[in-house]
Amino acid sequence: MIEIVPEEYGNQQLFKLLLGGISPRPIAFASTIDAAGNPNLAPFSFYNAFGVNPSRLIFSPSRRGRDNTTKHTLENVKEVPQVVINAVTYNMVQQMSLTSVEFPKGINEFTKAGLTPIESVKVKPFRVKESPLQLECKVVDIIEVSGKPGSGNLVVCEILHIHLNEKVLDSNGNIDPDKIDLVGRLGGDYYVRTSGDAKFIVPKPVTTIGIGVDSLPEEVRLSPILTGNDLGQLGNQERLPEKNEIIPFLKQHAELSKRISDQTFRHTWAKTLIKQGNPFDALKVLISF
Repeated sequence: MIEIVPEEYGNQQLFKLLLGGISPRPIAFASTIDAAGNPNLAPFSFYNAFGVNPSRLIFSPSRRGRDNTTKHTLENVKEVPQVVINAVTYNMVQQMSLTSVEFPKGINEFTKAGLTPIESVKVKPFRVKESPLQLECKVVDIIEVSGKPGSGNLVVCEILHIHLNEKVLDSNGNIDPDKIDLVGRLGGDYYVRTSGDAKFIVPKPVTTIGIGVDSLPEEVRLSPILTGNDLGQLGNQERLPEKNEIIPFLKQHAELSKRISDQTFRHTWAKTLIKQGNPFDALKVLISF
């Protein structure tokens, strides 16, 4: 392991490390307006949601590291404490990236990026028509962390009104990750999207109590074939299978069961079952011998 002391590492290097290691990050595509009525549109990946009662969104337009100047977005929310945070989808990611160019103050990023501004319901800043989720917010607080180059400025927002395109919903009325196809920020020039093979499911262990990895046989815990993720899925099962469940399973897979005395085969078979979404069956294999 490389040991790093943040204050000795250098701001630029630390910045790159955090962007690469704390990811993927959602993107706040923030639309603001200054006191003179000039719109501004800029993306920020230091962003997330924090609670719903009341709702709180926080994004951070950091001070520039090279000269300690502030961004137009921060200046605007101090003049007009309102913002529209627009979700960024794969179909608009290149246009979003274009708005991150440091255009002179007063330049309209909507026009530069070819995006469509539409009026909001409760706030002055415009919404991005191309975004399927637009969050009209009031700014309730601005926390300037230190005022030093590269330091954050936490813009704390409360959602006043939401615009949601029904085309991104599934049959249950929830946002479908494939349909909305959001993008997230990684380090460097890398992004990730929420559709296709980039996403996977990890069931939340909120309704049951798993047996825990410590309840697995030592042979399983120390397996050179099963990964930490595999063990996590096994440990998330409510109980170990019983003999009257194991025997019928082995009979059902008689040909494979002939090789079950071989540990490597046993663990490989279990790993395949886990990958297929059957961790309880994998336990049947692992504790059968």
